[in-house]
Amino acid sequence: MNWLILIAAGVVEVVWSQSIKPTQGFTRPGPTVVCALLGVASVYLLSRAMQGLPVGVSYAVFTGIGAVGAITLGVLVHGDRLAVGRSIALALILGGVVLAALTTPSSSA
Repeated sequence: MNWLILIAAGVVEVVWSQSIKPTQGFTRPGPTVVCALLGVASVYLLSRAMQGLPVGVSYAVFTGIGAVGAITLGVLVHGDRLAVGRSIALALILGGVVLAALTTPSSSA
């Protein structure tokens, strides 16, 4: 269950990352409130996942999901370029997240 919560935290972080730009430097109240709520929700879910997973692994997986998700959405939604180096970086991040998940005992506290 902790892994599912951690994945949810990462997904919310991806959504949060996409909610920053519409705030226009936190000058627009509505988007700013949404952004703040998403940030709080992602950290809350991360803290819940950390109750049953090691802190280091939890944070590494959380930020890995966030980085891969933000770059992927940047390419798909915003037309960001995906160069060879960026593709390799994404593959390494994804590989690290998978390896961390596969080698972490689920009963760790």
